Amino acid sequence: MRTRWIVVAVVVAAAAGAVVAFWPDDAAAVDPEIAVSRSACGTGWTDPKPGPQTFRLHNTGSVTAEVDLIDPATGVIYGEVEGLGAATTRPLQVNLGNGSYAFRCLPEDAGAIVGPSVRITGGAERTGPGVAPVTHDDLLGPLKAYQQHVTAGLGELVANTGALKNAVHGGDRAASQAAWLTAHLTYERLGAAYDAFGDSDGALNGTADGLPGGAADPGFTGFHRLEQGLWHGEDLSGLAAVADQLDTDAHALQTSFADSQVDGNDLGLRAHEIMENTLQFELTGRTDYGSGTNLATARANLDGTRAVLDVLRPLLTPRYPDLSKVDSWLNRTQSALDAAHRPDGTWLRPAELGREQRQKLNADVSELTELLAPIAAIAEPRRTS
Repeated sequence: MRTRWIVVAVVVAAAAGAVVAFWPDDAAAVDPEIAVSRSACGTGWTDPKPGPQTFRLHNTGSVTAEVDLIDPATGVIYGEVEGLGAATTRPLQVNLGNGSYAFRCLPEDAGAIVGPSVRITGGAERTGPGVAPVTHDDLLGPLKAYQQHVTAGLGELVANTGALKNAVHGGDRAASQAAWLTAHLTYERLGAAYDAFGDSDGALNGTADGLPGGAADPGFTGFHRLEQGLWHGEDLSGLAAVADQLDTDAHALQTSFADSQVDGNDLGLRAHEIMENTLQFELTGRTDYGSGTNLATARANLDGTRAVLDVLRPLLTPRYPDLSKVDSWLNRTQSALDAAHRPDGTWLRPAELGREQRQKLNADVSELTELLAPIAAIAEPRRTS
């Protein structure tokens, strides 16, 4: 079960998937119980009032249901509870201004039921503290555009892994290292699609974490295995097989992705997760196997985030008031990362950053990650009928 409260178009999600909200001490002491079933929805709201309040949603039916609090005229959602099981009760906390509201119940295997409308007066003027639902049809265009973006990126990837393979076979370490970075960054720009890549993601970009033999384990393959060898003096003739396998795996991914599809639920979620992973793995240097290019990877991740936002922008513009702030922090974070790119083309390692530079970069990525978090809930496709 997941519960979300949508306030001023911002959704705050706790790590466990539930939302924790804190309301003033003078919030209503008596929480109305709202009935939910296949045959009726929203009964029990007999004393509508403005301000912070908690509804107890009680499923009197025999099937699991989703419950939304909406504007009945526009369908804008002000709060929702997913996965409300039969004979269970869950809280829904909201902060309501003046306007009309109704509960919409969406039982499994049944059509939507909109309950009685109530009118709230005497409170704050409502200025749009809600989100218009995104449907699966709304996501068809963004998904098609992102599919095309990934397809083009995979074409670039196989060209780059081919060049990397040739450089390794040619015995030129410097050229191999340069080709490795080009190919790896190409892959890292496709971050929102990794779920659709399946096992290929682990083969191409997995680390040695969790492998019985660690970095010496035969199951350690892909970019990071090759990185380890290129930057730790392994004989290039011995690394040729690793480069060959990487190129083969890249071609296999290109072929399999043609029959795959990015999940509509993933686009908004990945916009946040890409930068969250950047904060956890790249800014800490945890995935460095010798090249010292974590900040180059972070920069590629930023490009990957922009690609997701570009296709979602038509949906987000009318739904997320802080989108312009997201753009501002994207630019700010890009400048902070570009400052770690030396004139000779190499990159500073995270550990080589000065204290102020490190603090600024961590703060910028952290703030950007927070601003991206609501997009997952805003862009999640919802049933409306």
